[in-house]
Amino acid sequence: MKHFIKTILLSGAIILASCASQQSLQEYYVDNSENPNFLSIDVPASILKMDGVDLSPTQKEAVESLRKFNLLAFKKNTDNVAEYEIEKKKIREILKGDHFVELMKINSQYGKGVIKYLGDEDAIEEVIIYGDSKEKGFAVVRVLGKDMNPAHIMQLMQALQKSDYKGEGLGEIGDFLKG
Repeated sequence: MKHFIKTILLSGAIILASCASQQSLQEYYVDNSENPNFLSIDVPASILKMDGVDLSPTQKEAVESLRKFNLLAFKKNTDNVAEYEIEKKKIREILKGDHFVELMKINSQYGKGVIKYLGDEDAIEEVIIYGDSKEKGFAVVRVLGKDMNPAHIMQLMQALQKSDYKGEGLGEIGDFLKG
């Protein structure tokens, strides 16, 4: 009986600890995909239209390591400023997690951001690009792939510059991200 009670108490403690854990990025995406203040889209990597683009072998490897993109953007307006601040704080808190490795910070005329990744340095499974703008809102892009590495990110950016891709197929999120 004593063993049974210890088992129940231990199970309860584990359940409570897991319930108190921080929300994951995936959960954040799911929870906000229907929120009218957010724009959400999942797209296959093939949308980048890299076929026929003259790529170096390294750039080609970078493109082939991609599977899909999950984009989530909070579109700020005069009616949702308070919610924008709350949501921005939530997403920044999630991205502070120990499991995210920072690759680089971004500071441009459009706003501030960060690029982080999940996984091992030689086998990255997910790259997270976050950026916010005081005027427009914020966006989080999850780049999902297989065995990506940090060099792939720079190679991918160079490959995209060679392509004719201008955000087609992204709808309202494409317009939001452009500017």
